[in-house]
Amino acid sequence: MPFEKFATYREIKSQTEAWAQALDLIRTAQLPKAENYDQVVFTGCGSTYYLSLASAALYQELTGRVARAIPGGELLLNTKTILANQNILLAAISRSGTTTETVKAVEKFKADKLGDVLVISNNDEVLSQLANVNIVISKGQEESVAQTRSFASMYVAATGFAARMAGRNDLLDRMPSLPETGERIIHDFETAARQSGENLDFDRFYFLGSGIQYGLACEANLKMKEMTLTHSEPFHFLEFRHGPMSMVNQKAVVVGLVSESNFSHEKAVLNEMQALGGKTVALGEAGVDIAFHSRIPESVRGVLYLPIVQLMAFYRSLAKGLNPDRPNNLSAVIKLDL
Repeated sequence: MPFEKFATYREIKSQTEAWAQALDLIRTAQLPKAENYDQVVFTGCGSTYYLSLASAALYQELTGRVARAIPGGELLLNTKTILANQNILLAAISRSGTTTETVKAVEKFKADKLGDVLVISNNDEVLSQLANVNIVISKGQEESVAQTRSFASMYVAATGFAARMAGRNDLLDRMPSLPETGERIIHDFETAARQSGENLDFDRFYFLGSGIQYGLACEANLKMKEMTLTHSEPFHFLEFRHGPMSMVNQKAVVVGLVSESNFSHEKAVLNEMQALGGKTVALGEAGVDIAFHSRIPESVRGVLYLPIVQLMAFYRSLAKGLNPDRPNNLSAVIKLDL
């Protein structure tokens, strides 16, 4: 089968070009100063909410300042449970730039004069027009419904944003090698991703990630659900022992987004799941199944986890006779009458 006929496959394989554009844009953007704000709130819907989770964790780790991730719908409907009367930078993330909940939440935020707005998107649409700072990564645009290239490009921009707000030029200077490293990882491990994805003896997937990797584990889980209609859930590594591991058997795949900082603890969890009969796949810098060998600092190389888990979902979708470009019951943009 010519996989190139699927937009999802083309978008996964070409995503490193969008990473490079995201880096160029964030390095030249006129950003405010972190000390100007009491906190940063990242918001989005679906994939971009998970992107917000990853970004908020990274922003707080690098800057030492409070950051939170809130779904766009919650920010709109339950504002008082989330936002205090303080100076806030709202980082709104949306592939289309037209997602109803995110747009309406930003409009309300601005009407209430709670602070400034940064927008990260792939399309210069209505959301971008509301921004004080606007990052539009056009090379991340997609034909398919499930976000792959778009998510990765916006996450690179959010990563660079956190590094710049923290004054960490040393980290920014290491990020330009991400695209080349990503291409190598795709080349070296696509076959492994295909083998795991196509094996229909497995009927459940668990994606584990902690700290700045948890939001990425959530996104990997969503790709598996959307594209393959397979039971899939994300968990923090240590939390997985507290009940969820009861689901692990010979039909389970446990995918670990392993960190260097907590390597021994996270590998111990994967080893335990393997002993219970589960299939484990570990991704990380070294000493794992899918090894990056990037020499890029851990805080700014998170995007390297994404292509292989995306390919895993793509190949599983085909093995199940589904169309990865058009997942069941979904559309590329959610527009509501609010």
